[in-house]
Amino acid sequence: MEIDGVFAGGGLKGFALVGAYQVLEEKGYCFKRLAGTSAGAIIASFIAAGYSGQEIEVMMQEEDLQTLLDPRKTIIPIPFLKWLRLYKRMGLYQGKALEDWFFEKLSAKGLYTFSDLPPGSLKLVASDLTHGKMIVLPDDLVHYGIEPMMFPIAKALRMSCNIPFFFEPVRFKAPSGETIVVDGGVLSNFPMWIFDDAEGKRERPLIGMKLSSSSDEMGGKEITNALNLFEALFSTMKNAHDERYISRKHEKDIIFIPVEQYSATQFNMEDEQKDALMEIGRSRTNQFLRTWEYANNGNRRNFKVI
Repeated sequence: MEIDGVFAGGGLKGFALVGAYQVLEEKGYCFKRLAGTSAGAIIASFIAAGYSGQEIEVMMQEEDLQTLLDPRKTIIPIPFLKWLRLYKRMGLYQGKALEDWFFEKLSAKGLYTFSDLPPGSLKLVASDLTHGKMIVLPDDLVHYGIEPMMFPIAKALRMSCNIPFFFEPVRFKAPSGETIVVDGGVLSNFPMWIFDDAEGKRERPLIGMKLSSSSDEMGGKEITNALNLFEALFSTMKNAHDERYISRKHEKDIIFIPVEQYSATQFNMEDEQKDALMEIGRSRTNQFLRTWEYANNGNRRNFKVI
């Protein structure tokens, strides 16, 4: 069955998305269009490149994720300089090693720029902090004087995955000046809206994979100190746009994967934790498919006639 897919961000929690994809693949679902933010952008891009669920699992299990963290070298090894670099560079790690890894894996499948894919088949979300707006890659690059289809997918991935303060922001020149770009999750961590037309209709069934519990399962946050307050503030800002879009009508198309207890930036994650995340993704996807109305009765009243 042909479907479209939207993958949410969540850093290293994204291992759960691999498990979810494996089940969909085993059940015969084929993605025609894919979209994602941050970790979801990575999985969406690997699927678009032609990697199977098993190949993605092996690729991510075998990689020493800590080698993707590339701090800038300094002559004087003073701990204080780490925070000085954060102040000046706006990130602890360069992010180049991460981009190089994306390039290596995508080029192995013959994927370099968006021109190597069917038009509109892959959309990634990033955040333009300079102009205070969301960027859908590659589409919106035309507004920056950049040819969208010739833009490197590895660079777009780095832009979508640029966790603020963790990785240095991506900078690129535009007619209006230098633009600072960070993780798409700042403005839309789960772009479930991305394939809807002006009337809210879709070309085909769509499944979203969200790295959190459903609204019915989610409890409130405990806020007892300034750190809790900051975390709750950032989480609220990050999810506000998407939560406004998601309603009971859309929830039926979303696989909610409860992984809140895992860290998004634990690059030294043990294999057991990776396996546990993938198993949660598999379990929740199997549970979802048993009741998904499109899988059961092919209801297409919300689809465009094309």
